[in-house]
Amino acid sequence: MEMSPDIVAETSRYMQKVYFWMFLGLLLSGTVALFTYNVPAVTDIVFGNGLVFYGLLIFQLMVVGGLVLFIKRIPAVLGILTFLFYCLITGMTLSVIFFVYEITSIGLVFFIAAAMFAFMSIYGYFTKTDLTSIGQVLIMGLFGVVITSIANIFLQNSAFDFVISIIGVIVFTGLTAYDTQKIKEKNILGNEGTEEDTKEAVMGALTLYLDFINLFLQLLKLFGKRKR
Repeated sequence: MEMSPDIVAETSRYMQKVYFWMFLGLLLSGTVALFTYNVPAVTDIVFGNGLVFYGLLIFQLMVVGGLVLFIKRIPAVLGILTFLFYCLITGMTLSVIFFVYEITSIGLVFFIAAAMFAFMSIYGYFTKTDLTSIGQVLIMGLFGVVITSIANIFLQNSAFDFVISIIGVIVFTGLTAYDTQKIKEKNILGNEGTEEDTKEAVMGALTLYLDFINLFLQLLKLFGKRKR
């Protein structure tokens, strides 16, 4: 069924807002990660004590969980600020990659991840194929990746970790297309410019932000050049 030009235009504007907030979140995370890495005083605070670093990781989960649970009950501005705050904290913890991998390698993997993300998101936006059944399989795969990753913290098996990363790349590549399609379909037409519209865009941005970050990290584990 063909959509009217007005619906197509409104949907396009909505997705532009989703991508805007996502890219702003990524820019904030990247800037904070570099700042944390390059400023010794901040580095000492984040990594000088294991309790601080792992505390930040737990706090990240609390912030994103709170945003998901309460987004419908809070003002749009607070939703935006919470999303950006989450991206800021993520940037602080993500700065650890600069201590593990060569910067040139991080940059190369980032552009590979960006290209893969862009291709799959475009596919998810324009495809007429219903990706629901594939998405359900991918979500199960996501749970599998999370569980096996936690298990491998204790096993410390490099071969197992390699396999998990490959599966992770497949899962997050597919989820990018699936989530893009679902974000597009869930847009409530006719509420453009309202508080609800803004909150929908922020939640869509959060979903795609997480897809990209996880895809990037899985690729980095596979192809990143470690420091000696």
